[in-house]
Amino acid sequence: MLAGTQPGLVVAGFGRHVMVETESGERVICHPRGKKSQVVVGDRIRWLPSEDEGTIEKIEERSNLFYRQDEMRTKSFAANLDQVLILIAAEPEFSESQLTRALIAAEAERIKPIIALNKSDLAEPFGRAWAKLAPYRAMGYQMLSLAIKPKASTATEDAGQTRELMELLRNKKTLVLGPSGAGKSSLTNLLVPQAKVLTAEISQALNSGKHTTTSTTLYWIDAARTTALIDSPGFQEFGLNHIEPMQLANYMPDFKAHAQDCKFYNCTHLHEPGCGVISEVKSASGASSISAARYRLYSELFEELSQTRY
Repeated sequence: MLAGTQPGLVVAGFGRHVMVETESGERVICHPRGKKSQVVVGDRIRWLPSEDEGTIEKIEERSNLFYRQDEMRTKSFAANLDQVLILIAAEPEFSESQLTRALIAAEAERIKPIIALNKSDLAEPFGRAWAKLAPYRAMGYQMLSLAIKPKASTATEDAGQTRELMELLRNKKTLVLGPSGAGKSSLTNLLVPQAKVLTAEISQALNSGKHTTTSTTLYWIDAARTTALIDSPGFQEFGLNHIEPMQLANYMPDFKAHAQDCKFYNCTHLHEPGCGVISEVKSASGASSISAARYRLYSELFEELSQTRY
């Protein structure tokens, strides 16, 4: 153990400054040593107090790190997660490509994903979106339907949905992920009514009052600090450059189930003879467990990831 250091949990970050929560629940601004900050929300660290701030001396070993990577940069969302709640909406129509990418990133880090479809009160678009998610239900992903209103609703159905959601979150650290407009802010405000106040306080402390909408923040839902919700910035793109193309099928449950039937161990599932995946896609019964849309997404992703390497 480093002399004079204390344990802490990173609960918010902006630029090179992070907010660290001590074991007693106090919050202190800390800075990493050196120029580059490797610290992310959810990290357990050792920090050294100095006057009213602190220095991060060590990042404890992580159980996982959820991130995305494109050609330009790596964006880390959070570390040491129990699950990722991928929040999408019935309207505007969600991108199956972005959903698939987020699921692959979660599978690669062995983090349990939950898919939550918001706006169940919009009957027609919700019905279409729910049908579009059929392959993901067949793969065994946990699904949740929500109707999160910007202002808290007293409707019995909403209360039931909130209860179900709370049961899924209890005693876990959950990252809420989703594109802009899916309802992440409304969800955070529903579960953490004081979120706006806390965010404003963190913004002021970390960045002299500038509003940190682009930062990731951990909120405790309960007083005992056992259930955490981690709010992340909305995204429009989700790069997977950190994933090897040959590993893709392992992170897609519908593909993995048939990849073991391939004739060649290094099968790409794109053109090889004796490929279990292609055979399933072309299944004569017409009841393939790999949908045409999923196979197309796999092909596009494989090509994209191959190009970034060669």
